[in-house]
Amino acid sequence: MTLLYTSDPARGRIWRAIFAEDAADIGFVDPSQSYDPAAIRYLAAWAPSAELIASLPNLEVLFSIGAGIDQFDMDALPPHVRVVRMIEPGIAAGMVEYATMAVLALHRNLIDYREAQKEARWAPIKLTPAGERRIGVMGLGNLGRAVLQTLQPFGFALSGWSRSAHAINGVDCHAGEDGLKAFLPGCDILICLLPLTDETRGILCRNTLSQLPRGAAVINVGRGAHLVKHDLLSLLDEGHLSGAVLDVTEPEPLPAGHPFWTHPRIMLTPHVASMTRPDGAARALIANIRRFAEGRPMDGEVARDRGY
Repeated sequence: MTLLYTSDPARGRIWRAIFAEDAADIGFVDPSQSYDPAAIRYLAAWAPSAELIASLPNLEVLFSIGAGIDQFDMDALPPHVRVVRMIEPGIAAGMVEYATMAVLALHRNLIDYREAQKEARWAPIKLTPAGERRIGVMGLGNLGRAVLQTLQPFGFALSGWSRSAHAINGVDCHAGEDGLKAFLPGCDILICLLPLTDETRGILCRNTLSQLPRGAAVINVGRGAHLVKHDLLSLLDEGHLSGAVLDVTEPEPLPAGHPFWTHPRIMLTPHVASMTRPDGAARALIANIRRFAEGRPMDGEVARDRGY
């Protein structure tokens, strides 16, 4: 059993030490070493090239080093290769922190206060109780559930939407196209945590965002391609939306002069909401290799026909 690691070298040094200590029976190589391509059964990568995939005749599992897999070229993968996204505690912990920060910033009107400060204007805003603020999460996987669980003690009215039906205590859950129509009007703050698929690309568009109540705000921590830039900007300028917190964009990084940099109703961060911790990620991957070798289901395995 040999793993080829092709990501950040500094992180790779941490992984190599953990593999040597915890999984000496699993080979660990990186592109700086000479290796036999036929010996590689596992690949850990962010966006491996089609040439690299083609050079590994016995590849069995492709592990993403992050929570997403939309960066993979699935057409370059042989049908038998299984795809696994990264699930480790640091990803969920970071996302929970960021989403909570963003919700509270919007709930407590920090965009307005930021603008007032620029103008040296003392302008208190009447506080809306948390129980009167409705928070909706699109995407009810591990991260969406973790965010909803953390928001519950604040007293917000919580709802969720996903492609398939879910049941979560304390959360009004919706599913499918008809469920989306019922979900959107009940969201004062909408959080996108969807995987990026053909079906979800561009889902944050005028058609959906205009169904939010007037004055609603949006948090996108999914992928930049979920959002239609011009639709968000026009709805902000028209006053239908009051603000947006964006951690992901299309493209990344944003070019100089992009309107997101300077729009007064947008808070922007450079894709930092959630990051894998090198030690936790290495141990999570080792555990998944063990599961695979024993014929057990792997955590985070992707259904390739659905894209998540």
